[in-house]
Amino acid sequence: MNEEQIRHLLQRLTDGEMSADEAMASLRSLPFEDLGFAKIDHHRGLRRGFPEVIYSRGKNPQQVVAIAERLREMQCLALATCADTEVHRALADSFEHVTYDEDAQIVCVGPIPEPDETMPYLAVVSAGTSDIPVARQATFVARASGCPVHEVFDVGVAGIHRLLRYQEMLDKAGAVVVVAGMEGALPSVVAGLVSAPIIAVPTSVGYGASFGGLAALLAMLNSCAGGVAVVNIDNGFGAGLMGTMICKQSRKP
Repeated sequence: MNEEQIRHLLQRLTDGEMSADEAMASLRSLPFEDLGFAKIDHHRGLRRGFPEVIYSRGKNPQQVVAIAERLREMQCLALATCADTEVHRALADSFEHVTYDEDAQIVCVGPIPEPDETMPYLAVVSAGTSDIPVARQATFVARASGCPVHEVFDVGVAGIHRLLRYQEMLDKAGAVVVVAGMEGALPSVVAGLVSAPIIAVPTSVGYGASFGGLAALLAMLNSCAGGVAVVNIDNGFGAGLMGTMICKQSRKP
């Protein structure tokens, strides 16, 4: 349940459209609800501005559907991450307004909101085409939050002139998510060009000496450019959420 929903509930109570008992019943599952196999944090959207998501890996499709049902009753959207096609199929069979990004492996149950034009956009940049699935995670969560997004893909340091073409767009971003595997150099380059905060995402893309993304992670942690924060390997979702939170703080009055 988010702030808007609670305000609406309290207004209905004030206007006499519902009884105190009915209001109490609506709030009974706040702050969490115990399903036995999962304890759903319905209060997170109110505390953090973004609701709890369903990490699908390790859960069977029926468990994901059961959690999504409770989330949808309490809030506008339910997101399932690390969702394969079986999870998507189960959710699509159970709900309307289901959106699936197969690259990002994220399912959204509920209508994705229109972009909030009072927010600066989040720029999502990938070094290579192979990094796009992780970059799309960042894009998906930002758009599910109503944050405008501009994407730029395949502009890695092996051909730096490709990145420089987008300088003006990057300059206007509220935050920039930079996704890179291999040697992980792109976030440092972008951080040297723009004033916005950089959220760097190492990916597991690369040859043997990349060690499944560890080389990129260490390179980003050792960035010579200031203003670079680093999330875990392949964690585009976390980077997108962080970028969205930064952009929300920069809303126009």
